[in-house]
Amino acid sequence: MIGISMTLALGFLGAFFWSMRQGQHDDLYTPSIRVLLDDDERTPTANH
Repeated sequence: MIGISMTLALGFLGAFFWSMRQGQHDDLYTPSIRVLLDDDERTPTANH
């Protein structure tokens, strides 16, 4: 059990360092604002 948990922990640590090296956490502000400002699709209006 200890071996499996150590392997899993090292896998998560490796994934964290890989994501930091790839720049996954460089800009944390823009994606949250992009969701609010994304109006590419128009919803059809009902004609009554």
